[in-house]
Amino acid sequence: MDEGHVIGLFDVAMDIVLVSVAAGAAFLGAPAGVSGAFLLLPFQLSVLGYTSPSVSATNLVYNVVATPAGIYRYLKEGRFLWPVVYATAPAAALGVALGAYVRAHLLYDPAAFKLFVGLVLLWLGARVLISAVGPGEATRKAERREGAEGRPAMEVKIIKFGFPRVEYEFLGAVYAFSVPAMSAAAFAIGVVSGVYGIGGGSILSPVMASVFKLPLHTTAGACMLNTLITSAFGIASYYAVGAPPNWPLGLILGAGGIAGTYLGARLQKHLPERVIRLVLSALVLAIALTYLASPS
Repeated sequence: MDEGHVIGLFDVAMDIVLVSVAAGAAFLGAPAGVSGAFLLLPFQLSVLGYTSPSVSATNLVYNVVATPAGIYRYLKEGRFLWPVVYATAPAAALGVALGAYVRAHLLYDPAAFKLFVGLVLLWLGARVLISAVGPGEATRKAERREGAEGRPAMEVKIIKFGFPRVEYEFLGAVYAFSVPAMSAAAFAIGVVSGVYGIGGGSILSPVMASVFKLPLHTTAGACMLNTLITSAFGIASYYAVGAPPNWPLGLILGAGGIAGTYLGARLQKHLPERVIRLVLSALVLAIALTYLASPS
């Protein structure tokens, strides 16, 4: 089934199905800062029969429409770590531009690179899973405090905001990260995003959790904003290489994503860090196994 036939099938019943599927995918991913777009890809391929290369660009339209609702919720509740955005967004944008160029001019057969990305995601997912099963001291401290005092105000307090290090307090524990290291990671993730047409949150979020050891309660909003920025650059890149998105499909899916990301972000404060990490590890491992099973 080609793209035109997909559009012709849209009716009220189909729209309801599309909105519902997108809302469910977004709801699952939003607490960890993941848009859920990768969950929509197999649905589009197998159910809708949408096999055009522009399916990836269509997923980026979904990201642009869906993520602002979750971002707004994290901002409203004070769980938005702006220093992460400043450290990652410019580098990720440059990486997306380079990734699009590499895909169009150098990487004609991305099978080997996709295999590499699958292995990296498998490693990241395993690390997040290990951290969820045996959380670190900071997580245990937060859990003990919640048990003794009830759920405290979950807001981020910046202690030091500068170069090359940022420190902040959350739930009585202090966290820190290196700005140059985080920018380098964001650039690499941006390159992958540009090559494969993904928003990047599904990679950035586990990196925040497992490599930088930051609580997902504080980084989810920033990861979603990065997904929004890289997706906008990605759409432009796909236009440049002659694979524009299917806007009607992307907008319908995005409408469901608005509800899912908002509700998922709102639910996050009621979920223990351990649960969010378990869900994130399951999502990342699913992506990794998908890449490894069909690297071509």
